[in-house]
Amino acid sequence: MTPFTGERVIPGEVDVDLLNEHLARYAFAARLSRGKLVLDAGCGVGYGSARLAIPARRVIGLELAADAVAMAHDRYALPNLQFLQGDCRALPFPDGSFDLITAFEVIEHLHEWDRLLSESRRVLAAWGALVVSTPNRLYYTEQRPTPNPFHAHEFDYAEFRSALQQHFPHVRIFLENHTASVVFAPTEPSGVETAIEHLADDPDGAHFFVAVCSPRPLHGGPAFVFVPQSANVLREREHHIALLEGELDQKNRWLEESKQALHELHQRYQALEAEATQVIHSLEEENATKTAWNHQTQEELDRLKAVLESLRAEFDERSRWAMQLEAERSEMEANYQRLGEAEENVRQDLKACVDQLHATEAELESRTTWAQNLEQEVNNLRQRLADLTASLTGILQSPGYRVAKRLGLSPKP
Repeated sequence: MTPFTGERVIPGEVDVDLLNEHLARYAFAARLSRGKLVLDAGCGVGYGSARLAIPARRVIGLELAADAVAMAHDRYALPNLQFLQGDCRALPFPDGSFDLITAFEVIEHLHEWDRLLSESRRVLAAWGALVVSTPNRLYYTEQRPTPNPFHAHEFDYAEFRSALQQHFPHVRIFLENHTASVVFAPTEPSGVETAIEHLADDPDGAHFFVAVCSPRPLHGGPAFVFVPQSANVLREREHHIALLEGELDQKNRWLEESKQALHELHQRYQALEAEATQVIHSLEEENATKTAWNHQTQEELDRLKAVLESLRAEFDERSRWAMQLEAERSEMEANYQRLGEAEENVRQDLKACVDQLHATEAELESRTTWAQNLEQEVNNLRQRLADLTASLTGILQSPGYRVAKRLGLSPKP
C-alpha cells in the first residue's frame, strides 16, 4: 500500500478509511448533481468525477497534473465524463457554464486560494452551487506531528466561512466526521432510515468542513450519512486480523533471519574485536614510541628555537655592526673623495713647484755661470789691481817720483 503523502488519493493504493472520507464527499455532492452540468475542480485521478457522472447529465474533471489526467482517462471511460488538464485558479470556461462545481481538498493546496473561489463564482450559473471542502486546521494540526508540506493554507471554521462569504451570499457548512456505525439491512432493501444518537455541533472539533455555497438562498440541508461498502466492521476486522497474522508470520521469519544474521554478526564482531584488540595494542606501542620520539623532537625543537633566538640576536647585532660599517664606509668614501680632490690639488701645486724649481734651477745655473764669470773677472781685476799696485809701488818708490814729488810735479795720492 502506497503511503499517503497528503497530495493525492488513489483507490486501492491508500488506507480504506482515508479513501472513504473522500468517497463520502462525492456521495454527498452526487445528490445535487442529478441531471446537471458538473465541474469537478481538482479531480485527481477521476474516481470522484466518475461517481458524480452516474446521476449527472455531464461531468468535466479538471486537474493540473498531466499524469493524473492520463490515469483518469485510462480508469474511467464514461460517455458523459470528460477529463481536461487545467488550473483551478484560471478556469478555462465561459461565465455561467456549470450548474454544480465541486472542489474537494483543493483549496488548502493553493497559495492563491481566493482565485479558486472567484473563478468558481464566475463560471457558476446564477442558480448553481459550489460544494467545497477542506480539513479543519485546529483538528488537523493536532493529528500530525509535522505540517503537511503540500498544504499552502489551512482554515479554521470562522476563517473558512468568512472566505466563502466574500464571494457567495449564501453559505451552509457541514461538519464531516468519521464515526463508527451499526447497520441493519434486509436482504431485499426497501429504503433507508437513520438514527443518529448525537450530531457533532462543535466546529473546532470537526475533522473536515464541507460547504455548499450559492448566489441564491439554500433550502433544506439535512444531515447526511455515508455507509461505505467496507463498513462491515467485523468483516473488516477479521480481514485485518488475517493481514496482521500474515504480517506477523512474515515478521517472525524476518526475526529468525535477523537472529541468525545477528549471531553471524556477533561472531564476526568477536573476531573483529580480537583483531581490534591486537591492532589497538600495536597502536598503543606505536603511540608510545611516537610519544617518546615526539618528546625528543620537542626537546630538539626547543634547543633549535634557543639556537635560532641566539642566531637572531647575533644577526641583529651583526646587522647593526654592518650598518655602522656601512656608515663608516660611506664616510670613508666621502673622505677618500675629498682626499682625492686634495691630492689632485697638491699634485697641481707640486707640479707648479717642480716647474718653478726647474725654472729656478735653470736660473741658478745661469747665475752660477754668471757668478763664476764674475768671479773670474774679479780675480782678473784683482790681479790687475795687484799688478797696478805693485807697479804704483814701484813708481812711488822710484827716485824719479821722489824728485817729482819734491818738485811738486807728482800727483797727489
